[in-house]
Amino acid sequence: QVQLVESGGGLVQAGGSLRLSCAASERTFSTSAMGWFRQASGKEREFVASRSASGRSTSYADSVKGRFTISRGNAKNTVDLQMNSLKPEDTAVYYCAAAKFGSWTDPYWGQGTQVTVSS
Repeated sequence: QVQLVESGGGLVQAGGSLRLSCAASERTFSTSAMGWFRQASGKEREFVASRSASGRSTSYADSVKGRFTISRGNAKNTVDLQMNSLKPEDTAVYYCAAAKFGSWTDPYWGQGTQVTVSS
């Protein structure tokens, strides 16, 4: 069974930084786009960032551009999210995701990791 395991969430003050990491259980994800989504309490899950396996395609939500950086590990079945200049509105459960059969329509999901930014 495919598993995506996140780590690195926690509590940080506004203006601080956190780094999230995600590892896929199968090396087959080395050829899949991977990314991060988040869901704040009472809100729908939203896209944060994604990166193709080749690294040639990277996308960010407007709300995180210039503050967050997504990267893929050398083995390509890992994806990290460096989050700088965090704001209270970044507080959410962050989910690692991997595109399924080249599409984000029904991706594989991790279990989520809580990020809380205090003001």
